[in-house]
Amino acid sequence: MKILEDFSPNYSKKSRNRKDIKFIIIHYTGMQSEIESIKRLKDPKYKVSCHYLINRKGNITQMVKDQNVAWHAGKSKWKNFFNLNKNSIGIELVNKGHQYGYQNFSKKQIYSLIQLCKNLKKKYAIKKENFLGHSDIAPLRKTDPGEKFPWRKLSVYEIGKWYNVDKTNFKINTKKIEINFFKNLKKLGYRYFKIYDRNFKDTKIIRSFQQHYLPNQVTGKIDKKTFKISHFLVH
Repeated sequence: MKILEDFSPNYSKKSRNRKDIKFIIIHYTGMQSEIESIKRLKDPKYKVSCHYLINRKGNITQMVKDQNVAWHAGKSKWKNFFNLNKNSIGIELVNKGHQYGYQNFSKKQIYSLIQLCKNLKKKYAIKKENFLGHSDIAPLRKTDPGEKFPWRKLSVYEIGKWYNVDKTNFKINTKKIEINFFKNLKKLGYRYFKIYDRNFKDTKIIRSFQQHYLPNQVTGKIDKKTFKISHFLVH
């Protein structure tokens, strides 16, 4: 696997131990061009970076070394982890994003991503459920990599958690569907919500969950299908 180098100055100077690397966080660049994205990721003024960038042709560029903390996750939570920069490797995929004309990720891009993730997973003994999107760990602020990202395809390679549909029927208590849905999300690792609270913030978290696990039905509403998927993920 060929990896180019184009290093960014935007990282924490103190290096970390291998055992500190527990997550891979996937992003899209959300800018109008690859050149513009790289420029932003290297500009000290913006204080953002990533470890790897994969362009539309599938070329991989390392921008921050693995042992250094890149500034990609920002304010974030997952399970008992806060501000995941220090515990993660950030991968940016060149894509205009929702603001500038959201694109399908190219086949070459996803192929390179799978190879890179397999390599990093083995190197740092990363659990498959610890491959996450930026919107999973920061759902109130972020929507990337979005509903066009092929999480299901990656799960075939043990990259990311997916669900198995249990054919046996289980009864859904419609009166407690919201409470139980958020309990399931809390078990998975999602944060930033108040269980039992129906508010705007929770709508964003529902959308984040649907973008990841129900990409053809991103409504921000908890229907039976959305709830069932949350159930299968934790049982």
